[in-house]
Amino acid sequence: MHTFQNAQSGAAITVKVLPRAKKTELVGVMEDGTFRIRIAAPPVEGAANQALIEFLAQTLNVPPSQIDIVAGEFSERKLITLVGVTPEQVDTALGRFVPRAEVEAAKEKKPARPGAAASKKKPAKKVTPKKKVTKKKK
Repeated sequence: MHTFQNAQSGAAITVKVLPRAKKTELVGVMEDGTFRIRIAAPPVEGAANQALIEFLAQTLNVPPSQIDIVAGEFSERKLITLVGVTPEQVDTALGRFVPRAEVEAAKEKKPARPGAAASKKKPAKKVTPKKKVTKKKK
């Protein structure tokens, strides 16, 4: 289940933004309930923040004026308030991404390369310098 904050006038969600992506899309949900969202816009002069607000507005079917970045304006992790939207509405609108979130969580737990966690670092091989071969002048 997601961790939504229920307020008197709306809901709050946390997101992790991945800017400069090929396309804007919701990637999944992290273990702590944070939504991972790829944003095509670069993080320059608020372009990624504006693209995030527009994406959430379209996905949740609310006007952009009801979405506000409360914390993390200059960070990849952001706290977003959704005025006039209940946590249940957020869960319904974004709930189709839950199965993919489990895949994302599993990916984060795996080592970067197979066997990396189990193997120990091998000692470096000793390299002996090659002798220089000089040609004799005639």
